[in-house]
Amino acid sequence: MKKVISFRILALLSVSLSSPALVQGASLLEVYQQALQSDPLIHEAESRRQAALEAYPQARALMLPQLSAGGQYSSANFDGSSAVSGVGGGIARVTSESATTTRAWTVDLRQTLFRWDQWIGLKQADKRVAKAQVTYEAAQQDLMLRVVTRYFNVLAAEDQLTSIHADRTAIARQLEQAKQRFEVGLIAITDVQESQAAYDQAIANEIGSKRSLATAREFLREITGEYVPTLAAPGEDFPLKHPAPASETSWNELAMSQNLSLVASRFDEEIARDEIAFRRTGHYPTLDLVANISSSTGEITDQIRNGAPFPDIDTNGNRDSITLQLSIPIFSGGRISSRVKEAVYLHRATRQQLQRVARATERQTRDAYLGVISEISRVQALQQSVASSRTALEATQAGFEVGTRTIVDVLNSQFALYAAITNYYQSRYAYIGNVLQLKLAAGSLQVQDLEEIDQWLQERRRPEDVIAEEEAASSG
Repeated sequence: MKKVISFRILALLSVSLSSPALVQGASLLEVYQQALQSDPLIHEAESRRQAALEAYPQARALMLPQLSAGGQYSSANFDGSSAVSGVGGGIARVTSESATTTRAWTVDLRQTLFRWDQWIGLKQADKRVAKAQVTYEAAQQDLMLRVVTRYFNVLAAEDQLTSIHADRTAIARQLEQAKQRFEVGLIAITDVQESQAAYDQAIANEIGSKRSLATAREFLREITGEYVPTLAAPGEDFPLKHPAPASETSWNELAMSQNLSLVASRFDEEIARDEIAFRRTGHYPTLDLVANISSSTGEITDQIRNGAPFPDIDTNGNRDSITLQLSIPIFSGGRISSRVKEAVYLHRATRQQLQRVARATERQTRDAYLGVISEISRVQALQQSVASSRTALEATQAGFEVGTRTIVDVLNSQFALYAAITNYYQSRYAYIGNVLQLKLAAGSLQVQDLEEIDQWLQERRRPEDVIAEEEAASSG
């Protein structure tokens, strides 16, 4: 009887973890596309990229003609006196009043002929634009990995809940049978107490597992913007492929040449080096061509001198000029030299940052490569562990039937089997994560990689639905 019950629960666990369901599950690619539309981080990265793209037209604008226009209107009144030389050398005092109105406009055209800082600034802007594009691509790859990680974390949490519930259900059956066998004197009360303790612990574990599943779904919702009801999971035929090329050195060389974080750090180092040259231009002369056109008109009215009125006066004039302006910095109090030293130190810092990122990239690449290789072996070992645990449970149950094994042995073997099944499925998720982590380190992670994984995913039911059906069947 116990074998029939245990195998029914094991079958239920296998169905919940791997079998297709009537409810269509969201594929990995669908979840990624949803995150691409909703994730705040990727939208922030896109806005920063668009802002950085404006660096080049801003730097180029400084080298183009600068045209400005201005106007002026003024009104002034004068009321006063002055001393003037009179006839015969005498001094005469003259009182006067007047009102003056002036209107003027001017147009200036300035064209840079030589400003070395602007050429260096244009060069820096070009590199900033390139870095912005690389940084955005890195954000896209990071989003892929975050989606994959949280997607399979949900699946792993579902597997854990299903396994723990199946274990609790099996323990409940064992507890019920232990009570029946105790009543007829076949076993001691300690077997009942052991089963009761295991059942109570299983209930606590299931509560904690439900909380972990809710948390995993919240993490996925954080980047998708809404809950995903069901997720597709890898089927039993999911392939375990070795990295291609099958060489750790080849992957490392690939990462050193195209890892996006490393490429961005190289741009930072080049920009910082150009900044040294840019600040040194503070000592360089500048040459500008300036063209100016201006016009002014004015009126002097209400003139009165010593009480006698004077006629109004109109003034107007036009002026145009072309000027070559040469400026040679001589001394700025040491400010330019200090700024150059500052740039040198900052460049040294970016060189060390580049070295740090390069070493981290190499470590991550080697670790991900070894992770893929080891995870393949681990998946295969855990698959064998499931078969061995199932055989061990059968043997333990048979021993319990003849009295050579205790109920504790059965419970432990039962728990070991459920744990082995869960670990087997989770090891496959870890394998997928290591594969994508390796491609991320190498800078080659693409949407096509998610599409390839989707080909091996199949629909499955929510653990809550499986548990509800199992409980309904038990109560019925």
